[in-house]
Amino acid sequence: MGISIKSAEFLLASRMAEAAGGCADACYDLGMAYSCGTGGVDVDLIAAHKWFNLAALRGMEEAQYCRADVAEEMSGREIAEAQRLARAFIAETGRRAA
Repeated sequence: MGISIKSAEFLLASRMAEAAGGCADACYDLGMAYSCGTGGVDVDLIAAHKWFNLAALRGMEEAQYCRADVAEEMSGREIAEAQRLARAFIAETGRRAA
């Protein structure tokens, strides 16, 4: 049985809330969703890099490898945008990187 769109949206929203609270696992899960196009989202390498970067900053070693893999498929401008979005997320949520 497949996941419904409503369920996918709920899971995505809950992971976003957990990420805003500083959860590295939630950031990693969001990175995976955006890098693979799962959980009701389209593939978005900028978003994937952002979330992997945040997970890596919060101490998740696996996220460092995933961020590097995603970066291989991105331009310098895309990476810079992903980094800008990660910094903005940190500033917006008031969370400092680990």
